[in-house]
Amino acid sequence: MQGIIIKSTGSNYLVKSNNTTFVCRLKGKIRLEGRKTTNPVAVGDIVEFETEENNEGNITKIFPRKNYIIRKSINLSKQSQILASNLDQAVLIATLVSPRTSLGFIDRFLITAEAYRIPAKIIFNKCDLLNEELQKIQKQIISIYTKIGYQCFEISSFNPLQINELKNLFKDKITLVAGHSGVGKSTFINAIEPSLSLKTGDISAAHAKGMHTTTFAELHPLSFGGGIIDSPGIKELGLVEMKKEEVGHYFPEIRGLMTDCKFNNCLHVNEPKCAVINAVESGQISGERYNSYLGILEGEEMDWKEWEIK
Repeated sequence: MQGIIIKSTGSNYLVKSNNTTFVCRLKGKIRLEGRKTTNPVAVGDIVEFETEENNEGNITKIFPRKNYIIRKSINLSKQSQILASNLDQAVLIATLVSPRTSLGFIDRFLITAEAYRIPAKIIFNKCDLLNEELQKIQKQIISIYTKIGYQCFEISSFNPLQINELKNLFKDKITLVAGHSGVGKSTFINAIEPSLSLKTGDISAAHAKGMHTTTFAELHPLSFGGGIIDSPGIKELGLVEMKKEEVGHYFPEIRGLMTDCKFNNCLHVNEPKCAVINAVESGQISGERYNSYLGILEGEEMDWKEWEIK
């Protein structure tokens, strides 16, 4: 039989086929060719499986993926994990407060999506908690990303009108929803699809960070068409390995100017007649995004904690 992985618990996988759900295990040693990951099977995978009694089965084949998105740990293990596969889009839930999402984290998420050719969008949640100064800062941040082609939205998950306007964004698409723990992913998904009643958590007062409520990634069907993959909260997001000369290809504003540089192998750091450096100096390219690019070249984790009102 053939079906789609709707939940992965590490050892067992829920496979949906013809409106029936099966609890399946991996048969033999199924590995991802040429890539080391902690999970050979991911939510969104189309698989072939053999059935047993009591709606149980064994996965015998993983069909080729249209795409997938990986997170890489930044700790010493350097292990990679597939967050989801066969996506139509990836949506990052970001917040300026409780907890704060750094621009470095946003950029790494967008670069990861670009690397796997997955359209990405950003939803800024908890807008009802922002004071006037933070509202101005959020507008500045949004202007950076909309200028380079990323759709951005400002919402409160408790505002029914704003939630209703976003339903078309998810209709008839398979969407990965990601972000730090505590940014309100489960609350947002509950607002989009109230029948799901996903568990929501609290913010740790000691660290202003969210506490995990989603343990395993899961694909939830939407009554109006499509599905949302709710992923566990991501503390940090390391980038998949890429050569220095490849990094610029995943910044749309840099990619669009690369052919205007004097040298074909220009890294846009200190080379003469570099179109990218000229664009940064003229304000055409955001200085914050360029600093993020330089940080990634050096293997640093960029994080802007303080923003000035311009």
